[in-house]
Parts: sequence; C-alpha cells; structure tokens
Amino acid sequence: MRPHDLLVPTPAGLFCPPGGFHVDPLRPVDKALITHGHSDHARPGHDAVLATQETLDLMRLRYGEGFAGATQAMRYGESLSLGGVAVSFHPAGHVLGSAQIRVAHNGLRMVASGDYKDVADPTCVPFELVACDVFITEATFGLPVFRHGDPAHEIGKLMGSVALFPERAHLVGAYSLGKAQRVIALIRAAGYDKPIYLHGALETITRYYAARMDLGELRAVRGAGKAELAGAIALAPPSALKDVWTRRFPEPVTAFASGWMRVRARARQRGVELPLVISDHADWDGLCATIAATGASEIWVTHGAEDALVHWCGTRGLAARPLRLVGYGEEDETSGEGQGEGAAAEPAS
Repeated sequence: MRPHDLLVPTPAGLFCPPGGFHVDPLRPVDKALITHGHSDHARPGHDAVLATQETLDLMRLRYGEGFAGATQAMRYGESLSLGGVAVSFHPAGHVLGSAQIRVAHNGLRMVASGDYKDVADPTCVPFELVACDVFITEATFGLPVFRHGDPAHEIGKLMGSVALFPERAHLVGAYSLGKAQRVIALIRAAGYDKPIYLHGALETITRYYAARMDLGELRAVRGAGKAELAGAIALAPPSALKDVWTRRFPEPVTAFASGWMRVRARARQRGVELPLVISDHADWDGLCATIAATGASEIWVTHGAEDALVHWCGTRGLAARPLRLVGYGEEDETSGEGQGEGAAAEPAS
C-alpha cells in the first residue's frame, strides 16, 4: 500500500479512505480522530469523535456537552480497527491528553504526530517514540534558530525578577491549555509557594488540571484588591497583557512564556519586559532527533516552517514532502472558557 492511499491531505484535513475517518479535521466530518484539545486541532460539530479521555473532557469544557454526536475514549496504546485499519493513540508530550495517532494497514505504518515535544513536562505524559514507515510531523519551530533551552532557567529569570521587584506584580502571558498549567508547575518546582492568581479565561482548564495534579494554591484575580496583588504572580492569556484588565495590578512587570520569545523582535513588538522561552512544541533539535529516531523512510511535514525541515530530511536521504495544510497553528483562547476579561485569539506556542 502506498502512503497516499492510506492518508490523503484534503481541504478538511488528513483523510483515511479505507478507515473512513479524518485526523484533526478542519471542518465537521462523520468521524474525527483528535490528537489534542487545542482549538486548531479539536473543533466541534463532528458526528463522532475518538480521542483520549482528557481531550474529550477538555473539548466538553470548551464547547459544551453537545460538541459531538458521539464520543469514544481511547487509552494510550489501545488498538482499534476502523474499516480494517488499525488505529492507536500514543503520548505526544504536548499538553494533558495529547496523542500521536498511529495508523496501520496492509503492512504500512504511519504516525500523525499532532503537536508534540520531547522534553520533560510534569503536567502531561511524556512523549513516546513510535516506530513507523511514514512520520507526519509538525514544524511549528522548524528553523535552526529555534532552540528552546532549559525551561527551569527561564523560570529562574521570573523568580529573579520577583525577588528584585517585590512590590510589583508579575503578569505572565500563557495560553490557557497546557502552557499556563506547565508554567504554574515550573514555578512550584522552583520553590514558590505563595498563591498564584489566574485571569478568568484560565480558571476552568486550570481547575481541571489541578484536580489531577498538585498546582498549589490558586486564586482568581477577579475580586482581589490592588494591595493583595502587589508582589503577586498572575497568569493571563497573552492578549490580556495589553488590556485594561492590567490596570488593577500595581506597576506590573509583563512576561510572556512562548517559544516565539526566542525572537527578540517579537518580544519588543508586544511590549514584553520579561520574555520567557518556554514552548510546548519540539524545537529544531527535537524535531530532527525525533524524525531520525522513528526509523521512518518518508516524512510529511505540516503546519509550520515546512520547507526547512523538508530540506534537512533531504540531506539525510529521507523522502520528504510539505503538506501545505491550512488552518493549524491558531489557538483560540476564548473557546468555551472566556470570562469577559479580554481574552482573544493567539498563535499557540
């Protein structure tokens, strides 16, 4: 069987003709296999959705009970036959519940990575390497300039600023699913045990995480007085950093946790005083190492800097192609969780 007979790029997303399903479809379809809960991958309106239990829960929190006609929870490593196609979900290390999807038929093994990272994250199951013949990889940070470094070092910069300016609030821009909770866990690992404050748009998903792991004391910014917020750390959607919402904080220091903060011009453009290079995607070295380790002889590259990674594959003797799928890479920060505090769409990182 040829790879493009098993998974076909279509306007709706990757489609498996023999299995009758799409992977992370961009529009409503009969049967959708969803890699993770970010809104550029997990959209409502499908007749049936297969995903991990955490991803189904997160979609329900964001879109409501009727987000799909029917749902089926998949455990990591569990195999299911769809039209004779063997399908299984494997940890992607991106956010809670995130999965790579393995599709196998007639001796051909293909893995759709979804979004992934290959570094430690205390808030989700670590990335699992899955051997395959064709690896479909994301390339969000698919340029050699993107090397994320140690997230603990970045949190150390935040802790240093908190110690240097104890009278000022520190506002950290962080995406609502995955990034905010990981930043909280990293702050706790650095020894910070004071309450951490949350913008309303982060509360629902963060409480879901907190029911499954220890994130320490969390408080809503809503209702807190200015004196209480002096010297505090608060997390908010990145868009809120320029919102009138920030006026309730005394002399705030603005930070932004994102892989894009590697590019200093982006930090300056956004008025970020304290850029924190913390990403939930694999960096250039992580992408290259993962591709090599899968053993795949053919690589499909999607949503990101596709051409550079395709070129790199070519220099290693790997067949590679860009998929040119449109519609991924934009995480909607208000999906089913906005609390009227200025959240807006932001590119996820």
